[in-house]
Amino acid sequence: MTPWIAEHAAEIAARAERELEALVAVSSPSGDVEGAEECISVVGALVPAEAATERVPCSSPGHADDLIVRLPGTGTRRILLLGHVDTVVSHEDHRPLLREQDRLIGSGAVDMKGGDVLAIGVMRALVERRHEFAEVALLLVCDEEWRSAPFAHTQTFAGWDACLCFEGGQLDGGHDAVIVRRKAAGTLRVRATGASAHSGSAPERGRNALLALAAAAQMVAARHDPAGPDRLTAVPTVLRSGDAFNVVPSGGELYCDLRADRTEAFHEVLASLPSEIGGAELHAEFERIWPAMDAREATAPLLAEASRRLGRPIVASSRGGASDASHFASVIPLTVDGLGPRGGGAHAPHEFVLRDGLRSRAEVALAIVDALL
Repeated sequence: MTPWIAEHAAEIAARAERELEALVAVSSPSGDVEGAEECISVVGALVPAEAATERVPCSSPGHADDLIVRLPGTGTRRILLLGHVDTVVSHEDHRPLLREQDRLIGSGAVDMKGGDVLAIGVMRALVERRHEFAEVALLLVCDEEWRSAPFAHTQTFAGWDACLCFEGGQLDGGHDAVIVRRKAAGTLRVRATGASAHSGSAPERGRNALLALAAAAQMVAARHDPAGPDRLTAVPTVLRSGDAFNVVPSGGELYCDLRADRTEAFHEVLASLPSEIGGAELHAEFERIWPAMDAREATAPLLAEASRRLGRPIVASSRGGASDASHFASVIPLTVDGLGPRGGGAHAPHEFVLRDGLRSRAEVALAIVDALL
């Protein structure tokens, strides 16, 4: 391992636990302006003094502005560090950081405040190497978990030399892995419009929206084919219909989560749904579509060089979950994701980061930056 990696990974790890505690202490469900502002205030206290901060409009209306931290240099390369401060956890269910054996348990710990902490640490480590890059920027968004609007920042950083995203890390075959391939993700919404009627005395006069949506859910689920050519997963996740136990439901909505190697596979699912079932009209549309990411070929030489500097393998891996890295992969070929700490339980009450892995994941991120420069 090169001395620069070892020295600064130790510094990052020494601070990471307390910095993670400070960020996790803030409840910041996606869309909550006050929580996002408090998180960004914490970040402002952690980034290097040499960096300048900038607030830019969030992709989603009604959210707090996103944060860009810019560290200027005198070299030529431009590197984007990427993360988000929002979580899926409500204020009522928020858990501050709890230390339990080798785990740091808390809301948003691995998704992705732990990654934010490592990204900030990498930026601090780069202060002494400002002669080697033109700019390093840290983009932290406030709406990654529940965004339905188009992503606003792709063109701002198009053409940069590398994008490093700090979503949670993992092992692959016992080796440190990073994510260079992700499926596309789509959220399909199906609305049903029927007609209400008394469910006891005249059910035949109604057009049951609930039954129509249930049938639509079965049709979507029938397209599920994770072993097929597109590796499509089609999973109905939310169904809402009906207001009273004795009334034929006249309306409702169904949400389905779709993942595949091609976004075209989503449109094939949409096209398979009829416009009417049992007299109830169906209106289907996509709430959002996240692009696929495949940076395997572009990043292979970088990961090989980073492995040499690290002194151990860094394995290229894939993941089904969506990430903002996918938005940048089409305009920044050297996009590497999964640079955050290892952990588990994302989006669940037991969400955690592995304390002992903070240093090793900092080493991985620093090795990739070292190879880039």
